[in-house]
Amino acid sequence: MDGRDWGLFLLPYEQAVEELKVKFKTMRAELKKREEYAPIEFVTGRVKRISSILEKAQRLSVPMDQLETGIEDIAGIRIMCQFVEDIRRVAEYIRKRKDLKVLYEKDYITNYKESGYRSFHMIVEYPVQTALGQKQVLAEIQIRTLAMNFWATIEHSLSYKYKESLPGEMRRRLQKAAEAAAVLDNEMSSIREEILEAQKKFEDDSNVTSRVLTLIHQLYFYHLVNEAMEFQERFNRIWLNQNENRDMEDMKELLDDVQKLMKAYRKDDSQED
Repeated sequence: MDGRDWGLFLLPYEQAVEELKVKFKTMRAELKKREEYAPIEFVTGRVKRISSILEKAQRLSVPMDQLETGIEDIAGIRIMCQFVEDIRRVAEYIRKRKDLKVLYEKDYITNYKESGYRSFHMIVEYPVQTALGQKQVLAEIQIRTLAMNFWATIEHSLSYKYKESLPGEMRRRLQKAAEAAAVLDNEMSSIREEILEAQKKFEDDSNVTSRVLTLIHQLYFYHLVNEAMEFQERFNRIWLNQNENRDMEDMKELLDDVQKLMKAYRKDDSQED
């Protein structure tokens, strides 16, 4: 142990994780607006525990004065995708970014580990602005499906419990579970278009419902109380009926009627001014 101030040492990594999380979440939001579908499901991040850093340094024979270059995943980002196909698409977006530099990649999807571990890793160099100036920080970005992530989380917990010396039977069962997760991913890919279509319809329907309720609420601000109450009663009837047949046509018609009233009122109001 070199007696370093670990809190100070980890600060740039904590900053890198927070900034990268924000950037990838922003990328997800932008892609969703541009394409109505984002290959990124959600993003998480963490800074490695001090005990884990020390254990890895010992295992890889990394000197304490070379931790910043010898341990590449002190800062870690995980990007979860719905489908295997999305993983390489996300990786390509990351390669094109100008605010970080991809040093190298590890494809554990095509060449999965013997344990069954599947994921796509990118080691990047990310510039952090500290009080003393710019500092280049190494970070590992893991891109995987939800099924891959579920398996990896369980495997990591068991490896920690057994100090990475899993009993043979446990290893075999984990390998079978990894194969099952891969089958699940393949099945999801085979019905990808149907899944995306269903998700889009759900989101569109939700947006219509939210828009109707928002506009009805706005009618009260224009003192159109009777109209608002009538529309609300109509909404309630449609909603009760919709729960039975899932038909959004009546709700869309209601939205159109509320919008027409709002437009007519605003037009009349502007003419009076």
